[in-house]
Amino acid sequence: MIKLNMNDFKQLAEEVFKCDSPTGYTENIISLVKGYVDSYGYTTRILNSGALEVSIKGIDSSKVVATSAHCDTLGLMVRSIKPNGKLALTTLGGPITPTLDSEYCTIYTRDGRKYTGTILSTSAAVHVYKDANTKSREIDELEVRLDLEVHSKDDVLKLGIQNGDIVAYDTKYTVTDTGFLKTRFVDDKASVVILLMLLKYASEHQLKFKHDTLIYFVTYEEVGHGASIVDSRISEFVTLDMGCIGLDLAGSEYAVSICAKDSGGPYDYELTTRLINLAKDNKLDYTVDIFPFYGSDVGAARRAGVDMKGALIGSGVSASHGMERTHIKGIENTLKLIYLYLMK
Repeated sequence: MIKLNMNDFKQLAEEVFKCDSPTGYTENIISLVKGYVDSYGYTTRILNSGALEVSIKGIDSSKVVATSAHCDTLGLMVRSIKPNGKLALTTLGGPITPTLDSEYCTIYTRDGRKYTGTILSTSAAVHVYKDANTKSREIDELEVRLDLEVHSKDDVLKLGIQNGDIVAYDTKYTVTDTGFLKTRFVDDKASVVILLMLLKYASEHQLKFKHDTLIYFVTYEEVGHGASIVDSRISEFVTLDMGCIGLDLAGSEYAVSICAKDSGGPYDYELTTRLINLAKDNKLDYTVDIFPFYGSDVGAARRAGVDMKGALIGSGVSASHGMERTHIKGIENTLKLIYLYLMK
């Protein structure tokens, strides 16, 4: 049975998490992931969407199975430049915008320059604004203060910054001594690292995949159409994404979540049951759950017309789309379950 190698995990995770990749700006992260997968000896190609496809010949070619993780994250974009040189914003995906107040960020221009700044409330100073503590932190009430001497819109335009530039906010990547991965974008970079570790382990141990397998490192999941690009030959698709925690859900940071239903409806009954039995029979820490306000890459593939069975698994994540956290135990349980599905 595969085990989590902490040295491999920490090395891969630090690189993956610290590579900015807001949805729509994923070339760098795909290049990073492709470099690793190529070094493990697998056949890869970059699709027109920017996603990476890994093609693996299995022992049994009677069907094609697939798994995925998405490399794109939440982020922001410059909506406009204000007369005072501050940047107005629009969201990429669905971040909890109050958590962005006072975050450091990087602005990426179309001509390859980058600048740093801070995301702040438009009433940022308690000594000046009566509503500094109470003002809404919706996106229209946040702005970027650039770390540059700028006083006007023209000053900012001269830097090459324009509407539509990417704004990536700080990941705050940390692995604690107690085993917690606390960082922005556990959704879904933890799953990206899990699949890289699976591929590395299989390569080093010369393991054969059970069936012909396609592995996708997806872009555009955060805006709903990430896996619309998957191969129509796929019979089964088990995507890796975060498991949800909160309210009456069973999810745990220490377990692999197996999703029975999300906002798009139920996942395939037989395939989900098979995953539950794999987890149970191999004594994994797992939960079965319903995610009420959630959609995955399985839904995107279904909407694209792929005739397949679909399922969703992932490590339980606290504070999703905010300051996220999971535990090494949840990551290892997820790694083991996708290993069992693809190999056994």
